[in-house]
Amino acid sequence: MFNQNGLSLDQAPPISVVLRFFFSGALFGILAGIFILFFGTAIFDAQSMQAVILTHTLTLGVMLSFMFAALFQMLPVIAGVRLAAPQQKANLLQYPFTAGIFALLAAFQTSLPWLYALASLLLGSSIFYIVAVMLKNLFELTYHSASSKGMVMALLSLAILVILALYLTAALSGTIAGSYFVQMKEGHYSFGLFGWISLLIISISFQVIEMFYVTPPYPKAVSYYLPMGILGLLIITFITGLFFPAAWVIADIVLALVLSAYALLTLLRLTQKKRPLSDATVWFWRTGLASLLLSMAALVFSRFVDIESIKALSYLFFAFFALSIVFAMFYKIIPFLTWFHLNSQGYFTAPMMHEVIHPKTANKHLYIHLTTLVTFTVSLFIAPFIYFAGLLTILSFAWMAYQIIHAWKLYRHTQETGEKFEMNMPQA
Repeated sequence: MFNQNGLSLDQAPPISVVLRFFFSGALFGILAGIFILFFGTAIFDAQSMQAVILTHTLTLGVMLSFMFAALFQMLPVIAGVRLAAPQQKANLLQYPFTAGIFALLAAFQTSLPWLYALASLLLGSSIFYIVAVMLKNLFELTYHSASSKGMVMALLSLAILVILALYLTAALSGTIAGSYFVQMKEGHYSFGLFGWISLLIISISFQVIEMFYVTPPYPKAVSYYLPMGILGLLIITFITGLFFPAAWVIADIVLALVLSAYALLTLLRLTQKKRPLSDATVWFWRTGLASLLLSMAALVFSRFVDIESIKALSYLFFAFFALSIVFAMFYKIIPFLTWFHLNSQGYFTAPMMHEVIHPKTANKHLYIHLTTLVTFTVSLFIAPFIYFAGLLTILSFAWMAYQIIHAWKLYRHTQETGEKFEMNMPQA
């Protein structure tokens, strides 16, 4: 559950820190939809530059922005970490990070060495900075929950991911020979998907599934050893893969089985929830976990049969696994934060959570999200559907951006016009 001391206003980061990372991710999601309209089905060819540009728009611009928002909020809640000067740290991260993403996308398009160098400097410095800050705070904890340990593993994976990315950009710019480019690319992909994204989602789920949906806890053997086991396997396979590339085939099969077992266990936990009603966030979790199962099945199959559409399905379903969980967390975090900050400031007119984002609004986004997934899948076989998928992607993230704007306007309106509790202290 929450850390034992509870969550107070001075522990929590300003609401603007979390909202702006979510909003930045939503804007990059809209940009990804625009890219899809221009690139068409070329995005399904993993070796094409169109696929590389779209992938990094989604993983850096969308997923990393969303996950930074979640980390700034969840570290005080789940791990009991209090980040000093969160506004300043968010500034030092977000501005160079955002500029670095645009520099990297431009470098992919133009192949200009100075753009690769600029992107490496901006992205490397900003991400390493915040990873170092968060790891320092986590290492200083006297008590670690399963989630806080998992966050350490996820952040270490992110650090390794960035180191490998710096090698790749140096090779692409011609700064180094890049003799191990293929091996580094495989490691970069694996530490990104299986390490950073999967481990962070898994680590957070150990707390939020039980907390939000009142389910039985995960078995201790799973919650305490799964993140460490995944990171350990990735590191061992990466080192072995430098000399024996076939090691990744075995590792991918093992990881697919492990993540599939995690997905099935979490789906089972959601059937055991004590709250009878299922809101949109439950179905976002179920959609994400089902997508993870399909992604892992396609991954294993693609290791034995060289069919491009199967590989594309593996990437597609993994993307929807990550996005589905992010949307589930978004519809929990934003209403709670808006109410919590206003209530903590003493406003008895603070809007209730359902007034910030109504459950029916989240349901509509769920339908958009599911339709987007179906449309992308169909477009693998009927190419013109890719343009519907692009438009639905824009709609999905625009819907999210509107909810953020609405929550911020409601927050500011309450501060400007709301009434506070008056505490009359008795005189001595």
